[in-house]
Amino acid sequence: MKIKWLGHSAFLLEGSKRILIDPFITDNPIAKVNDEDTKNIDYIALTHDHGDHMGDTEKIAKSTGAKVVTIYEISLDLQAKGVDSLGMNIGGTAYLEGASFSMTPAMHSSGKGTPTGFVIEMDGKKVYHTGDTGLFATMSLIGEMYSPDVMLLPIDGLFNMDIRLAAKAVELVKPKIAIPMHYNTWDPIKADPEEFKKLAEKFAEIRILEPGTYLEI
Repeated sequence: MKIKWLGHSAFLLEGSKRILIDPFITDNPIAKVNDEDTKNIDYIALTHDHGDHMGDTEKIAKSTGAKVVTIYEISLDLQAKGVDSLGMNIGGTAYLEGASFSMTPAMHSSGKGTPTGFVIEMDGKKVYHTGDTGLFATMSLIGEMYSPDVMLLPIDGLFNMDIRLAAKAVELVKPKIAIPMHYNTWDPIKADPEEFKKLAEKFAEIRILEPGTYLEI
């Protein structure tokens, strides 16, 4: 599986299926996306409906026929707009062709429904995208029950965990690899990923990606 950071909280997972997560591309000042990144998409995982996560979900879903997996209330809105969407809820797992999506809690806000994260399994690998979230103790249960290979987590410290709290989240979840996200998109969410690496590398391998680059696992 290839994990490509498109910028902010947007990722492309490439394997037997092509999965976008929180595809905020248009109006994203740090996005590094080529035309192929948004073509032939099978699924879109949407953690919540804030604009910097919802982003281009509707546009990409309609142009590619991708199924959007998201919380039930957002799914209803997307379906009303003609989007193929699967609504689910926290604690559930959607087993779709070639991939599964386990919906996890997130400590944040949302216009509709409840903010979430996902553990996505494809080709025998598991990726935990926390969504926007603060630190919460039961992250340890997500690590225990799903054993993610990779954890994608915010470090901005304004809308989500700061670097110190994000390092603790890595300690609780115990992934093999952790990748910071949701930072340096705009001045108010500036953060130093190298500082995060110093605090968290005792708990997991920390990989700092630049927008448009990828990690292969």
